[in-house]
Amino acid sequence: MKIKDNVKELLEKIPQNVILVAAAKTRTPEEILEAIDAGIQIIGENYVQEAEKAFALIGRRVKWHFIGHLQKNKVKKAVKMFDLIETLDSFELAKEIDKRCANLNKIMPVLCEINIAKEKTKSGVYPEEVETLLKSISPLKYVKVKGLMTMGPRFGDPEEARPYFKKTKEIFERIKKMNIPNIEMKYLSMGMSNTYQVAIEEGANIIRIGTKIFGERIYRGGNK
Repeated sequence: MKIKDNVKELLEKIPQNVILVAAAKTRTPEEILEAIDAGIQIIGENYVQEAEKAFALIGRRVKWHFIGHLQKNKVKKAVKMFDLIETLDSFELAKEIDKRCANLNKIMPVLCEINIAKEKTKSGVYPEEVETLLKSISPLKYVKVKGLMTMGPRFGDPEEARPYFKKTKEIFERIKKMNIPNIEMKYLSMGMSNTYQVAIEEGANIIRIGTKIFGERIYRGGNK
C-alpha cells in the first residue's frame, strides 16, 4: 500500500504543470509496477543495465527518462529505450547520441545537465560553459535540446539548494532569450525527494523523486 499512498499524496501536492519522474535506481520491477499502477507515467533510471531489466517487463506502458551519468559505450542501448536523456554534459556525448540516433532515424530529446555548485564529484557542465556547449550541439541533426537539468546539493536543509536552483533558472531564461537554433528551453528538471518543493518554487517543471515514493533505498550492489 505504501508506494501507492506516496504517489497519490505527491500527485495531489504538486502543481498541474509539474512533471513527476519516479527515480527507480535500485528498485525492483515489482516496485516500479506498483508506482505505475498508482499513477506514475515516467520512470527515471540511472543505469542502462538496470533499466533494461525493468523495460523488458514494463515496455512502453510509461515514458523513460535517463537521469544518471551516461557513458558513451552505453549510448547505443540507451537511445533505443529512453524518451528523454536528462544528463547531456559534453559535446562528445552529444556526437555519440547523434551518430547512434542517425542509424535509427530518431531525434533524441535531451536536457543539458549543469553542475551548478561546481562539485568535483558530480557530472554536468559548469554554468559558464553551458552556452558554448549548446551552440556546439545546435547543428546536430538527431539531438534536440529541450531544456536544462541540475542536481543541486543532495542533503541538508532544502533551503540551502535554493540559490543553486535560482541560478539555474536564470541561465534557463537567459538561453531562452538567445533563440539558438534547435535549442528549446521547455523543461527545467530540478529537485529530488528532499528539495522538490523549493525547486518548484524556483521554477522547476520536472522533479525526480525516489525515496518519497519508494522509501529508503536498499543497495544491492553490482547494479551498474
